[in-house]
Amino acid sequence: MKQQKLLAAILCAASPLSYAANEALDEIAVTATRIAQPVKQSLSSTTVITQQGIRESQAVDVAAILRSVVGVEINQAGGMGKTTNLHIRGTNATHTLILLDGVRISSATSGTAAIQELMLDQIERIEVVRGNVSSLYGSEAIGGVVQIFTRRGRGTPAFNVSGGMGNQNTQRLSVGLGGAAGSTDFNVQASAFKTDGVSAINSMLFPGANPDRDGYKNTSLSANVRHAFSLDHSLTVTTFNSEGHNQYDNAFGPQPDSNTSKSQVSKFSLSSDNRLSDTWQSHLQLAEGMDDTQTFLNGQLDLANGAAFKTSNQQLTWQNKLQLGTHNVLNLGVEHLTQRVASDVAFTIKKRRVNSLFAGYTGYYGLHQVQANLRQDSYSDFGRSNTGLLGYGYTINDAWRATASMSTAFKAPTLNDLFYPFIDFGWGFTYAGNPNLQPEHSRNREVGLHYAEGTQRFDAAYFDNRIRDLITGNNLPAFAMVNLGEARIDGVEFGYAGQFGDTGVKVALTSQDPRNAGTGPALTRRARHHGSVGLSRQFMAWQVGGEWRYSESRPDTNLATGKPVTLPRYNVINLTANYAINNNLKLTLRADNLTNQNDATAYGYNPLGRTMFVGLNYQQ
Repeated sequence: MKQQKLLAAILCAASPLSYAANEALDEIAVTATRIAQPVKQSLSSTTVITQQGIRESQAVDVAAILRSVVGVEINQAGGMGKTTNLHIRGTNATHTLILLDGVRISSATSGTAAIQELMLDQIERIEVVRGNVSSLYGSEAIGGVVQIFTRRGRGTPAFNVSGGMGNQNTQRLSVGLGGAAGSTDFNVQASAFKTDGVSAINSMLFPGANPDRDGYKNTSLSANVRHAFSLDHSLTVTTFNSEGHNQYDNAFGPQPDSNTSKSQVSKFSLSSDNRLSDTWQSHLQLAEGMDDTQTFLNGQLDLANGAAFKTSNQQLTWQNKLQLGTHNVLNLGVEHLTQRVASDVAFTIKKRRVNSLFAGYTGYYGLHQVQANLRQDSYSDFGRSNTGLLGYGYTINDAWRATASMSTAFKAPTLNDLFYPFIDFGWGFTYAGNPNLQPEHSRNREVGLHYAEGTQRFDAAYFDNRIRDLITGNNLPAFAMVNLGEARIDGVEFGYAGQFGDTGVKVALTSQDPRNAGTGPALTRRARHHGSVGLSRQFMAWQVGGEWRYSESRPDTNLATGKPVTLPRYNVINLTANYAINNNLKLTLRADNLTNQNDATAYGYNPLGRTMFVGLNYQQ
């Protein structure tokens, strides 16, 4: 009876992530080809989350809104602000490239981006491309690319403010101003967030952990200015900074210890867009993305375990779009990347350089569409890596389209993997980086079927991704990074978005088999089956919503014993509602994990449980 009532609640509600159902079918995306293209023409599996979708979701951070994207899994070591990893189509967390306005923000030492520090108050849209995309962007894009765009100014300058509070002493405030004045558009957005959260580690499983609440605070600022000198020439400056202060637990105690961290993600870019002729458009960008993390023990830098890692990605990109007739485009570019690390750890080498060349072609020949990409990345530490993509699309009729592609990708070893210094921990245990490591390489094959007509959209894809030369640690006690093993991930994914009058529907389902190709075991923290179903409904001034998220059980490892364990499956129900008080002011309500399911995504770490939030949003 309880289950029937819960199902009824879902069916009369709307998805808190109803962006997909409300998304226009002619939505433009740039990530799949590095040039603007309607999503319905993309040969790569692509999802776009619009500004409207972000507002309607009422989610706080990027990780929260990505949970319901087809093919995406999120695992988090505790509550808000804790270490968060993203897996696309069952690949490793280091196999997804995260871009912020086209700028790399991942750590050059860990190889992952701190997406837990990216607050949605600063974000205008998100594009998720699934599958090998290294032939466009280089290292890390084995599983795909998530490109995040900060807010831009348009139209008459307008002011916005939003705020609210919820259980676990959660508080949120955001203010901003954006618009255009003559030939100049601008946007400035600032936000603050805090929560007491929950104890990060389950003290029943790890008695040494401190059972107190582990809170999180974040302050973020984004700003951009674009000036158009004419219809053909413009200059844009953007900046972004997010600083998080986090409390966390040590699973092995002792309990009185206080473990905290400070994490900063920042980005600056200067770009020039110039139409040099009727057929030649140039984009030149100078940018830097930074990741800065410090850890503290009882208020002091935790020097015994490596306390400070500040890395930077300095990149210079020149991209040229050449229009070859009405339906054919050639994309040519060069890129230079310098990665640096500053740390209290004495790295043997602290910098490396990458020089890259890339070329892409997109053409339409009647019912046929072709995409071809080639890229070469030359690293100063291990040499060259070449990648490519060949894609084909066939228009069956006005609504249906079939696609197929073959592609290769790679993931470069991090500065940690290569140059972390030799450390003797005593009792016969040592660790060191390996300067002889080679990149991980991937080969992906994919076929898809797509439908787009009116307010309905359906996408289905089969993928087969094989990854070799995996970078992993060898056996204790002499622990070092080595190229060892091969993974294979094949599966199918289905996505549907439709609008029926005032009702929207969204479905995302993934069935996959992420496994070690040699020995057979499933890859940790990744489910064979996961997905979500959401509904949306407009009732005059009310918009209400609900979402059901499901994940099958997943394998994991007990950090204390090294033995395999299983994370239980979960069914999570989220509900949202907003009421338009007037044209400018909205009351918002959100309840996550309504039935308080144990949806832990990492063994030994506590999930947030049931959360409630109420807010007010004003948009001038």
